Amino acid sequence: MCNKNNNNNDNNNCCQNCVAEILAVILILQQNACPENCLDTCDRPALGGGPNCLVCNTRPVMLYTCCGNGVPWSMPTTKENVTCGDTGVECSTVFRVEKLDGNCATFRVLADNPDTTSTLPYIATNSFFTMDLDCCCVIRCLNDTYVDCV
Repeated sequence: MCNKNNNNNDNNNCCQNCVAEILAVILILQQNACPENCLDTCDRPALGGGPNCLVCNTRPVMLYTCCGNGVPWSMPTTKENVTCGDTGVECSTVFRVEKLDGNCATFRVLADNPDTTSTLPYIATNSFFTMDLDCCCVIRCLNDTYVDCV
């Protein structure tokens, strides 16, 4: 855990958020997607290709908040003024990091691909949210994939 009350006089020594650091790596990889394979960790140095995907452009993630009791963070797949849990509202727990600004990250909500014949598991939505990464305590990376229109 990070101690933000640093007692030394070094003003350049700031506390880093490990989730923010991993998301920064993922964002760079998504922006420079290449088909090399490495260790299967969130911060592996290249987005991988798979048997169904020549070049991946997304490392989908699931987020868990400090007070979420082990339940993944979920967001609606539309921009309508709705809440997950409302009747008939489609929500997702899978996201694509789109932007980092300090300790805040903007995510795109990914939805399950409704085309059951497709080899691609997710589709991009136009639903976005920004999260203060101090509220995020766990990031779970899913298999790299290609998402159209991102």
